[in-house]
Amino acid sequence: MQQETVRHFTETIPAPSRLKLLYHPEKHKLVAFMKVSEPHPPESGDDGHAAARAAELAELLAHMTTCWDEERRLLARRLHDSLGSSMTALTMHLGLLSQHLQEQPQRDRAAQMKQLLNNVIETNRKMQLTLWNDKLEFLGPKAAIAELVQEWSREHGIKAKASMPDEDPEFTRDQGVALLRCAEEGLRNVLRHAQATRVDVILDDDGDQAMLTVRDDGVGPGAAASAAPNLGCHGLRMLRERARGLGGTLDLGPGPDGKGSALTLTLPKRPA
Repeated sequence: MQQETVRHFTETIPAPSRLKLLYHPEKHKLVAFMKVSEPHPPESGDDGHAAARAAELAELLAHMTTCWDEERRLLARRLHDSLGSSMTALTMHLGLLSQHLQEQPQRDRAAQMKQLLNNVIETNRKMQLTLWNDKLEFLGPKAAIAELVQEWSREHGIKAKASMPDEDPEFTRDQGVALLRCAEEGLRNVLRHAQATRVDVILDDDGDQAMLTVRDDGVGPGAAASAAPNLGCHGLRMLRERARGLGGTLDLGPGPDGKGSALTLTLPKRPA
């Protein structure tokens, strides 16, 4: 059997690909062709497309963040209006029933039930506060952050101080939420990583921009975090994107004199 031979010819066509032609000399015809891909040269519009895509993703993330905040607010309101009100009513009814109990074992059992109800009420209150702080809407970020710091210090036994402006600054709702979330995330990181004994939460407002700083006396963020801030924690990365959406910045670095760490959120002021 005669062995067939196939010759390869390559015809160059404009990038990004070539056609490799397979020619059979005995049959005097092309028997196949194959497309050979080559690296795609960058086009002048690629950078513009990438920038547009990044802008779309940033807008989508801002929208999702707003939706999450609204869902948390509504859930906290339902817990307050439904579960909280029901537990309070049960406590009052139990108190009225306890007044008619004569035997001590029954009175002791009623006291235990009342304690259980009080525990549920306190747990519900903490859940509401974690989801959404009503003071943010009715009294502003200043009151909400001050309450957060006080509650956090009492719960975890770490000395924490909130330094607020003398006057109540005006913020948009999105700005107020961002400031409160920064305080929450900063305190969370202190508890998990800092090994600190003291924390300061400072809110400054010069009329042109607002600045919230969470500062501790712990071990500090380390060289890696200082070189590439905001990348090691999803909570910080989300907070950074929230700040970008409002035209602000988020910075993580060493505290004063290189001791501890400082998380700083800076937002430009806009008409509230």
